[in-house]
Amino acid sequence: MSRPQDHATSRIGSGRRRLGVVVSAVVLVGAGGWFAGTQVQSPADAAASHQAPKAGPVTVAVVRQSLTASVVATGSVEFASPRPLSLAGPVGSGASAGTEGIEQRVTKAPVAGTKIKEGDVLMTVNGRPVFALGGSVPMYRALGPGTSGDDVTQLQKALKRLGFDPGGTSGTYGQGTATAVADWYKSEGYDAQEPSPTDQQQLGSLEQAVSAAQETLLTTNSGAGDVSSSETGSSSTPSPQSSTDKQVHEIQVKSAQKALDLANDALSGFKATYGTKVPAGEVVFLPKLPARLDKVSVKTGDTPSAQIGTVTSSDVVVQAAVPGTDAQLLRHGMTARLTTADGRSAQGTVDVVADGSDSSAATDSAATAPSTTDDTNSASDSTAAVQVRITVPDPGPLAGEAEAAVKVTIKVGASDGKVLTVPMAAIHTSSDGRARVKVERGATVTDVHVTVGLSAAGIVEVKPVGGALKAGERVVVGE
Repeated sequence: MSRPQDHATSRIGSGRRRLGVVVSAVVLVGAGGWFAGTQVQSPADAAASHQAPKAGPVTVAVVRQSLTASVVATGSVEFASPRPLSLAGPVGSGASAGTEGIEQRVTKAPVAGTKIKEGDVLMTVNGRPVFALGGSVPMYRALGPGTSGDDVTQLQKALKRLGFDPGGTSGTYGQGTATAVADWYKSEGYDAQEPSPTDQQQLGSLEQAVSAAQETLLTTNSGAGDVSSSETGSSSTPSPQSSTDKQVHEIQVKSAQKALDLANDALSGFKATYGTKVPAGEVVFLPKLPARLDKVSVKTGDTPSAQIGTVTSSDVVVQAAVPGTDAQLLRHGMTARLTTADGRSAQGTVDVVADGSDSSAATDSAATAPSTTDDTNSASDSTAAVQVRITVPDPGPLAGEAEAAVKVTIKVGASDGKVLTVPMAAIHTSSDGRARVKVERGATVTDVHVTVGLSAAGIVEVKPVGGALKAGERVVVGE
């Protein structure tokens, strides 16, 4: 039988156990809330925890290396000394009866790409030839007996080179030159330009005028005997009428003689220009032969009244456009490597800068120091394209590549062995105008003044001034 106190003790123990369970539950809930609180973030906290760290300077290592500076551009293959080609006048005018006044027509057109040698027939017009001869004086008139000048001397020298001796190079077109011209034409299968029917008619008229004047003078002179007879009559004193007749007769004789002299002068002057001629359109003088007929502007049947084509020398050149800053690095005689699209190459020589100045007047320095100013508003002229001509003595793979594009590489300088180099972006200018680089050393950035030298492909040679700079150190190129 249980006692009352035993029941009381039992109830107390049971209550304590329930309290312990409740307290334990509260502790667990509190701990879970604390853990959850440490894992849950506000949007602002989440954004802040994902921000990148504060950016530091962008650096590049200083490198010791050999440096070669080159100007690289794209060029076009061309033939040198282009010049327009046209005829100075008609071809074969009056060569035969019935041809004078007929419209000129191309009967055999010139062919583009033809190599022209001295004495070659460029084309034919109305069946007559157009010859090419060497000479610096352009054809501007017909050449024939009686003409003289530098153009005649030029013709005589060309005839002599072709093997037809004109008898001298005096500059006066005489019978020897006429004979040489006739022989030259005949050797090419043509007849030289002989006097036209009009010229022949004029010669006949002048000869008739001389004959008539001679006859008049003879008739007038024959009347002198009649006057003399009247003066030798029975009277020893001549009559007034006889004296007057004599004066009249003398005047008539003088007049007839003067007419004869004038007729002879006219005939002699015409004969001086009468004979074998070279029409203005039958010869084209070219300063340099052999040459190349580059382009043709006429075809068979056309009237050759304007430009008939373009002629060039047979020398190959390359025209390239380079920025003004690069052009300043070039000088006359620099070697250029010319590379075709399929990798073949030839060598050329820098010749002329197309702004009108010879590239020999460009800077004598193989390289110039890069600009060290931070001013981005520098003159735009420094980047304006400049045309540079490159001669190619031995075209090789470029010989048949007119108008083809080639890569042009011109070496403008090289460093003396290995030198310290940094990117151009690492160069800054101090307030005193001196160049400097910013060197990262540990947690600090130090300014080191430098002098700049050769530059190539965005890399520049530097030499420290009043400070130290070594290969492997890092210089600031951006923030």
